[in-house]
Amino acid sequence: MAAHRPGPLKQQNKAHKGGRHRGRGSAQRDGKGRLALKTLSKKVRKELSRVDQRHRASQLRKQKKEAVLAEKRQLGGKDGPPHQVLVVPLHSRISLPEAMQLLQDRDTGTVHLNELGNTQSFMLLCPRLKHRWFFTSARPGDLHTVLDMAKVADTILFLLDPLEGWDSTGDYCLSCLFAQGLPTYTLAVQGISGLPLKKQIDARKKLSKAVEKRFPHDKFLLLDTQQEAGMLLRQLANQKQQHLAFRDRRAYLFAHAVDFVPSEENNLVGTLKISGYVRGQTVNVNRLLHIVGHGDFQMKQIDAPGDPFPLNPRRIKPQKDPDMVMEICATDTVDDMEEGLKVLMRADPDRQESLQAEVIPDPMEGEQTWPTEEELSEAKDFLKESSKVVKKVPKGTSSYQAEWILDGGSQSGGEGDEYEYDDMEHEDFMEEESQDESSEEEEEEYETMTVGESVHDDLYDEKVDEEAEAKMLEKYKQERLEEMFPDEVDTPRDVAARIRFQKYRGLKSFRTSPWDPKENLPQDYARIFQFQNFTNTRKSIFKEIEEKEVEGAEVGWYVTLHVSEVPVSVVECFRQGAPLIAFSLLPHEQKMSVLNMVVRRDPGNTEPVKAKEELIFHCGFRRFRASPLFSQHTAADKHKLQRFLTADMALVVTVYAPITFPPASVLLFKQKSNGMHSLIATGHLMSVDPDRMVIKRVVLSGHPFKIFTKMAVVRYMFFNREDVLWFKPVELRTKWGRRGHIKEPLGTHGHMKCSFDGKLKSQDTVLMNLYKRVFPKWTYDPYVPEPVPWVKSESSSIVPQEGME
Repeated sequence: MAAHRPGPLKQQNKAHKGGRHRGRGSAQRDGKGRLALKTLSKKVRKELSRVDQRHRASQLRKQKKEAVLAEKRQLGGKDGPPHQVLVVPLHSRISLPEAMQLLQDRDTGTVHLNELGNTQSFMLLCPRLKHRWFFTSARPGDLHTVLDMAKVADTILFLLDPLEGWDSTGDYCLSCLFAQGLPTYTLAVQGISGLPLKKQIDARKKLSKAVEKRFPHDKFLLLDTQQEAGMLLRQLANQKQQHLAFRDRRAYLFAHAVDFVPSEENNLVGTLKISGYVRGQTVNVNRLLHIVGHGDFQMKQIDAPGDPFPLNPRRIKPQKDPDMVMEICATDTVDDMEEGLKVLMRADPDRQESLQAEVIPDPMEGEQTWPTEEELSEAKDFLKESSKVVKKVPKGTSSYQAEWILDGGSQSGGEGDEYEYDDMEHEDFMEEESQDESSEEEEEEYETMTVGESVHDDLYDEKVDEEAEAKMLEKYKQERLEEMFPDEVDTPRDVAARIRFQKYRGLKSFRTSPWDPKENLPQDYARIFQFQNFTNTRKSIFKEIEEKEVEGAEVGWYVTLHVSEVPVSVVECFRQGAPLIAFSLLPHEQKMSVLNMVVRRDPGNTEPVKAKEELIFHCGFRRFRASPLFSQHTAADKHKLQRFLTADMALVVTVYAPITFPPASVLLFKQKSNGMHSLIATGHLMSVDPDRMVIKRVVLSGHPFKIFTKMAVVRYMFFNREDVLWFKPVELRTKWGRRGHIKEPLGTHGHMKCSFDGKLKSQDTVLMNLYKRVFPKWTYDPYVPEPVPWVKSESSSIVPQEGME
C-alpha cells in the first residue's frame, strides 16, 4: 500500500524558535561541533556547572569576609599598628582636656602619656578588648595640623556642642576636611548632661537636625561620664574603616619620637631618626621619603627596635618569690631596644632612587642651521608669485580701478539711498560739554554746626589697608569687565598691532583647527619630565604594588628611619609642637612635570582670583605654593584660558609641580595680608600631561562706518594700513552672528573694506579672534608658612588671634 504524501496546498506552520531561552544542549546540537570565537582566544573560559558556580561564589564571599576581618583585627591588634584617633573639638565651648581625661580610662587598660609640644596625646592599651589606641588632638583653628593629622588618622572623633553643634571655625574646618577626604569618623557630644532634664530632649532634637546638614546618616554618642567613654571606645574599635586612596598605595608613618644627629661638616644639616609604626604599605629603604611640609629626602637605613607599647607586656617571675609578677613598662622597653638594636635594611647605592627633580637641559640639543641666501631668495620669489591675482576686467581699466572689482563679479554696493549715507552721524564722536548753570540759581542758606567724629570709626579706619582696598576694587572691576566683554582687548595706538600681537594666530575653528603641541615650547619645558603614556605607567605601578612583594619593613612594625641630609629646621618644628608625618614616594614622584587639576570654586569665598596669582596647594600628601593657570574643562585638544576663577563652572588648574599619581584630593588656599589662609577651591588631580594646550584668546573689536548690502567699511580695529594687511587672512565675525573677511585697506588710518555673509546692522560690532598658547610660571615653592590660627569673634566672624600677625 503506498504511503500518503502531502500535496502542494499543505499548510506549513512555523517551527518553534527557542531563541535566547534555549538550553545548553540545543545550542551544542545547533553548533554541530563548531567552536565559538571566545574559545579560540588564549584564555580558555571553562564553563562551570551550577553546583560549581555556587561553590565558587561562596568561596569568594568567604575570602572577602576573611579579608575584612583580618584587616579589622590587624588595626589596633598586637600585630598591627595602634588605632590612631584624632580628636577635633568643633566649638570653642568644648573642653578638650576634660574629654581627653575621660578617654584615659585606667580601668579599661594601661595609659601612657606623651606630650608632643602643645599637642596632647596618649597611648591606651586594652588587653581585655585586644585593642590599643593612640589618641591625638588638634584645634580646628590650627589648619595645617588638622589637615596633616587627618591624612594619617584611622578615625576622627568630632566633639560637638550640645546647643550649636559647631561654630564658624568648626564649620570652616569641616569644609576643608570634607574636601581633602574624610577617613572613618565618629560624632560625640560633650556637656549635654549639664543641661536641665527638660531641655535635654529638645537639645538632642535640635542637634540632630543641625547634624543632618553635614552628616545625614550618622548618629552622635555622649561623652560626659566614664561609662559613656567606654561605650565610645567600643564603637571606635568595631567601626568599619573607610579608606583614602592616596595613602593606601603608599607607606606612611607618624613620628612618635625624633632624634637629630648633625653632620660633621655642617651643623645645620644632619641625619634625622624618625621612630613610628609603619602603615599603608611596606617601607623600602631604597625609595624616597617625603616629609610633609619640608620636601623629599633619601633614607640610609631602617632599624627595628622593640615595640615600646606592646599590647601584652612581658611578665617576669622572680626566682625568689614565684608568686610576684612584674610587668615591663614602656621605659624599660625603650632601654632594652636601645641595647639590642636590629638593622633591617641598608640603602643600596645602585638601587636607591635619585633626588633629581629636574632635567639639566642641553643648550646644543635640537640646534638648527641658518638658511642660506639662495633659500631665502627662493622663498621671497615664491611669495611674490603666490601674491599675484589674475582678474577679468573690462578693457581700458586702470590698476587702481581693478583693485575695486571683486572676485566672482559680486556687486559691491546697494542702490540710491544706501550710497547717500550720512557720514557726519558716524564721525561725530566728540562729547558735548555741558555748561554749569547752577551758579545762576540762588544758593540756599544752611546752618553749620560742629559734630564730633565717632571713636569707633577711627578705630575701624586704623585697621583698613587703603592700598589693599584699592587693589581689590581694581580686581572686582576687571572681573566685571571680563564677564561683560569676554577676552576683548583694546588695540594699542602707540604700538603697531602686528608687533603687539605677533605671537598670536588666527584659527578657522577653535575646535577642529590643528595645533602642534610640540611647537614653540618655553625653556622651562626642557627641565621637566614627561611620560610616553601616563595612564599605562600609572596602571603598571599600581599593579606592581598589589602583586609584587616588596622587601622592607612591613605594616605594623615599629621602626626607626634614618633620613639623610635633613635641615635642622625640621626638628625645630617638631619640638615646637607640629606633627611630623612621612610618606614613601612611588617611582618618579620626585620629578617635576605639569600637573592638571579639576577644581570648583568654594561657595564661601567670593573674592576675585586672577590667573597667575600665588596660591597654596594641598595636593594629596604634598603642600606647596605655585602660580597656576585656569582653563576650561572640555574634551577637546585645545582649552581656552580663563582669566579669573569663575564660580559657576569647574575649571582645570595647571601648574609646575612634582609628579603625583591620582587619585588625590586638591585644596587651593590664598594667603591674606593678615597671615590667614582662605579656602578658594576644591577638587581632584586629573592628570600629569605637559601636552595639554591652554590657549589664550584675544578679541579685537571694530565698528562699521559705512554699510552696503554685504560690504562694510570698518574702523577702530586697527590704526594703520600695515596692520590691516598683516591680519588680512584672519576671519572676522560679529556679535550678531555674521562671518566675513577683510578685502583691502582704505587709506592710512586703519579703515578697511570687509565683506560678510549677510547685511550688517548699524549697532553690530565686528570682532577678530586671535589665539596664543600660554604656559604656567615656574614659581613652585615646597615651603609654605604656617597660617595664623583662626578664632571666633563675638560677631560670629573669623578673625586672627592677637599677637599672631
